[in-house]
Amino acid sequence: MYSANEKRYEKAEFNKCGESGLYLPKISLGLWQNFGDNADYDEMKDIILTAFDMGVTHFDLANNYGPKPGAAEVNFGKIVRENLMPYRDELVISTKAGYRMWDGPYGIGGSRKYLVSSLDQSLKRLGLDYVDIFYHHCMTPDTELKETALALSDITRQGKAIYVGMSNYNGKKMHRMYHRCDDLNVPFIINQNRYSIFDRTVEKNDLKKEAKSKKKGLIAFSPLAQGQLTDKLAGGIVENSRLYNNEVLQKKVGYSEGRQAQIAQLYKMAKDRGQTLSQLAIEWLLQWGEVTSVLIGVHSKAQLLENLKALECKPLSKSEIMQINAIAGK
Repeated sequence: MYSANEKRYEKAEFNKCGESGLYLPKISLGLWQNFGDNADYDEMKDIILTAFDMGVTHFDLANNYGPKPGAAEVNFGKIVRENLMPYRDELVISTKAGYRMWDGPYGIGGSRKYLVSSLDQSLKRLGLDYVDIFYHHCMTPDTELKETALALSDITRQGKAIYVGMSNYNGKKMHRMYHRCDDLNVPFIINQNRYSIFDRTVEKNDLKKEAKSKKKGLIAFSPLAQGQLTDKLAGGIVENSRLYNNEVLQKKVGYSEGRQAQIAQLYKMAKDRGQTLSQLAIEWLLQWGEVTSVLIGVHSKAQLLENLKALECKPLSKSEIMQINAIAGK
């Protein structure tokens, strides 16, 4: 039977999530990939329990995480029920709905019917009574924000979620949703968006600015730019990389010869600082006060431990931050 590390909070570091009373670990664990039916259950279990033993209390899912869609919730729920239920009140578990989950007009979007039905299905897969954070996963122009906000209000009032968040919103849409939620007393506390040294969309679309202005949390996913900001790619794409022989993904994440040159320069900078490139990338995100937590995805216990060591690295200086931005062309 699993027994948690009694010293798990000794070195753990947390940030306050906006003006809410919730604190999140500086590094959280996302289950977007590597926790579906294509992964080994014992390895998944080892990663989850090791993370908790290291003070990682926040685990992030979505209804469509797999493969197949929903599998990550099933696997994580089993791990929690068999090992972590005595510690449930120490966990912050989140899930999302918004993207296509089932056939027909009710299996996607931001309608009350879809969001309520999807969360009910997620709770069943997880085997839990509630989640701590429920996100609307994406902007849906065919549904009025008021309806989405009303659905989120019902969900929290029914005790199915404690807090709500918005994922993949831009600044303008987040501003409008903030007011809809505020009118209904919906506990909207956090935004989840893609953010990395290479991807600054949250800066360009004002999401980061709005989150700070409205005193909401911001959790960054894809901090390693889909594996580009790792030592593994320092010399080019290797065979066991997701980018290998995958031109569609390369184009999607912006990989090119020019990008490879940037990766090599950042790798050298990280090496000169005595850290890995992934640690540098995570540290760069955490130095922004607006970022509450960095959401990492890992395929092994070793990778998890490597990423967590980013918290032990010496802070980046202003000149180093300027150097990183110059290399990235930002």
